[in-house]
Amino acid sequence: MPKRVLFLDRDGIIVEETQVDSLEKINYIPGVFSALGRLCKSGLWYLAMVSNQDGVGTPSFLQEDFDIPHQRILDTLAGEGILFDAQHIDFSLPQDACPGRKPGIGMLGEYQNEAYDLANSVMIGDRLTDLQLAKNLGCKAIWFADPSLATQLEESLASICLLVSDNWAQIASFLLDESHLSPRMAAVNRSTKETQISVNLNLDGGALGTIHTHVPFFDHMLEQVKRHSGCDLDIQAHGDLEVDEHHTVEDVGLALGQAFFEALGDKRGINRYGFELLPMDEVLAQVALDFSGRPYLQWNVEFKREYVGEFPTEMVQHFFKSFSDSARCNLSMTVGEGNAHHQCEALFKAFARAVRSAVHRNPYSMQLPSTKGVL
Repeated sequence: MPKRVLFLDRDGIIVEETQVDSLEKINYIPGVFSALGRLCKSGLWYLAMVSNQDGVGTPSFLQEDFDIPHQRILDTLAGEGILFDAQHIDFSLPQDACPGRKPGIGMLGEYQNEAYDLANSVMIGDRLTDLQLAKNLGCKAIWFADPSLATQLEESLASICLLVSDNWAQIASFLLDESHLSPRMAAVNRSTKETQISVNLNLDGGALGTIHTHVPFFDHMLEQVKRHSGCDLDIQAHGDLEVDEHHTVEDVGLALGQAFFEALGDKRGINRYGFELLPMDEVLAQVALDFSGRPYLQWNVEFKREYVGEFPTEMVQHFFKSFSDSARCNLSMTVGEGNAHHQCEALFKAFARAVRSAVHRNPYSMQLPSTKGVL
């Protein structure tokens, strides 16, 4: 059978885009080990690295300064079960107009024979020159870029571009035709006369993302959700804080709940239920939730203080009520007496860990966790 080739750029998709001329400059792209490990283990692809490394061997980029970090990258990947079948690295400068420099295909002549299935081979790269190389070679491409850039592709490149994504897990699932293992993501934008909220959620991330609501204590609590749930979470909120925090906190809760509802989809294969018993110094928080499709908040919390810093403690309940309503989940929350800051933080942490358990999915089961047949 002719081999399908997975052509891979190095800088920008395996390691961060920069001149990697020292070990200190090696920074791996999140998710690359797991994804390439899955692809290698499948045995479906012949892996070939194709990279431009401008001016290696010149005084500005010594050969040794390239070789040492490059070998470390290869050794690290090999330790994760990721082995390249071939490497094609061009050391020319742009002004040299070398035919082996991407998007030229001068280095890749060996693939233009019946031993390789170029029509079903794929080039993954972060630059448009990578897509142009794929077109010149006669294979397909995946653009490792923000999906929002897909509309900017000219027609000739869009026609050979299978996917635009900067998420390695999604790319691996796409190439392996394992949609049930693809990252569960959602983007929600909520705009009213009082607030503008954007939420980007990846249930299968690594606790990445930035949070900025212009309410410092609220940001601190949402950071706990991101960290302890393990979800990638990006929240940007602009609200009428000259009035008070109410609209911002409420609408973030609604948007975040909506993002969870959308990302979970039909909920096949998930745990559905999550619970956590979490101590924090003198307080003990108990949180249980059920992504049942039926919203309900059970709130057994009493704060002795009206504010934590400048944040009204009454807004904690309102946030979780808003989340429960739009996520359509049953949420039960209890916390013991103690320092109000500790009470709030313990609740948010326990909530995050309960979420982590509830959204966990069994990769070997697509069973719906309900006897009703629908959630």
